[in-house]
Amino acid sequence: MRYAVISDIHSNLEALESFLDEASSLGIDKTVCLGDIVGYNANPNECIELVRRHNFACIMGNHDSRAAGLEEPTDFNFHAAAAVYWTRQVLTEENREFLRGLPRTLMVNNSFLAFHGWVNDTDQYILGANSAMENFRLIKAFKDPANLCFFGHTHVPITYVQTNGTVAASAEDAFKVKKAARYLINPGGLGQPRDRDPRAAFLIYDTKKSEISFRRIGYDVQKTAEKILAAGLPERLAERLKLGW
Repeated sequence: MRYAVISDIHSNLEALESFLDEASSLGIDKTVCLGDIVGYNANPNECIELVRRHNFACIMGNHDSRAAGLEEPTDFNFHAAAAVYWTRQVLTEENREFLRGLPRTLMVNNSFLAFHGWVNDTDQYILGANSAMENFRLIKAFKDPANLCFFGHTHVPITYVQTNGTVAASAEDAFKVKKAARYLINPGGLGQPRDRDPRAAFLIYDTKKSEISFRRIGYDVQKTAEKILAAGLPERLAERLKLGW
């Protein structure tokens, strides 16, 4: 199987369409989305409909839960909260129900575990070796623990590898998955990258080769930014797309 793993689409239709075009040429068997289909950008319904049409395996992100009305964005910054309230107004009821029905974690074909923030908390960030170590500990306590896990939320591509009880961070673009190690891997942000590279980020997991490869693709950032302004969303959301931050 060749999986594409994406995260944090955030209503960015141009980035999602560019990914779909790219995926069609890469022999992808299944796409897994690590949450936050919506938020920040101006095409939530269109993005949800593409996710559904292409039968992505998808979990719930913190923006998804707020936009669906399951929680309030009281702990969000001003720009993020403004986008949540705007998204609530424009979502169709069908798409709202789709978001509400998403799971918080998902074991994909008994091959790997997918979640958004921490394995037990959609809102927390894995931001370094210490928080990665705690998630490895939490996952190990599961009835059927997974050695390979993918997470989102930070919008930054990174791999945390646990071997012999220690955790190290890696920024390798491609590597083999080793049976003796445990992995927490973030593909980066598809619709709002935060690593100073404005291109959309994703990764490919090839189970036959036991290989992970990180990818970047360009998209029409200017068009997405103009849509943000036309929708009356905060200007800052348009500017950060151009900066990859």
